[in-house]
Amino acid sequence: MESLQKLVVIVGPTAVGKTRLGVEMAKHFNGEVISGDSMQIYRGMDIGTAKVTEEEMEGIPHHLIDIKNPEEGFSVAEFKSLVREKIDEITSKGKLPIVVGGTGLYIQSVLYDYQFSEAPADEEFRASLEKKAEEEGNEAVHRELAELDPEAAEQLHPNNVRRVIRALEIVKSTGMPLAENQKSTNPELLYNAAIVGLTMDRELLYERINRRVDKMVKEGLLNEVKKFYDQGLRECQSIQAIGYKEFYCYFDGNTTLEESIDTLKQNTRRYAKRQLTWFRNKMDVEWYDMSDTDAFPKIIPEIFMYVEGKLELKSNT
Repeated sequence: MESLQKLVVIVGPTAVGKTRLGVEMAKHFNGEVISGDSMQIYRGMDIGTAKVTEEEMEGIPHHLIDIKNPEEGFSVAEFKSLVREKIDEITSKGKLPIVVGGTGLYIQSVLYDYQFSEAPADEEFRASLEKKAEEEGNEAVHRELAELDPEAAEQLHPNNVRRVIRALEIVKSTGMPLAENQKSTNPELLYNAAIVGLTMDRELLYERINRRVDKMVKEGLLNEVKKFYDQGLRECQSIQAIGYKEFYCYFDGNTTLEESIDTLKQNTRRYAKRQLTWFRNKMDVEWYDMSDTDAFPKIIPEIFMYVEGKLELKSNT
């Protein structure tokens, strides 16, 4: 049987240090990074998505960043296809592909042979849900999902209407919740993968998130969001991202700036909690605690040893 391609995956909640580890891993193992973030694909959405900068890349190629315009949609199935193509491309160059990100459902779709994202669409059913969201609000559709598939509802924000509706389509077409539908396919891991998870004491992580939001605001997040607001972008998928939708209420005159910033911090903390829950329940992750303020340089050698042993790799240094 043909041996599986080697792959490193770095997961964990937002603000925990995944980007930095991805770069260090690529330098050590002669690798290239593939973004596993479903929002960093959008051009111009830089500050709010904490997109890696040229300086932070340190010369390491990063893929699947800035490949879509904000008004374009993006599906799990498309992400899966693009990432698998990049894995093949990087491997063919004799380099190690390293997926870095925090969008659990997207990363999971790459690693396993799930077919849930390919369940047939029901245009009439979808249209009725879109109409319900428009007339009764996003929360009404999300509540419907929560009744039929509480676990999927926990993973999906109410404002991510497209994915909430897709989850409801899957339940309707298969008769099973998303998790059960996944199990029914008897998924196999498609890669020889070392999955590294970074975690942190919750209170410390929340402090880091709050500081990151303050830094984003100081660096010009409002101007970044205002650009999309002035362009009339409102209902598209990209604007539902945490870091953008919170300020639309402010620009609409419905909240103060301070309230919008507090809402952003709260939503980001909740998202981080959902990320940790997802990865702990859905994947076989080797976890590393970054709670110690000096943890990174201490843990790096340990992570490298784990990956070397797991994938039988040789260091590039």
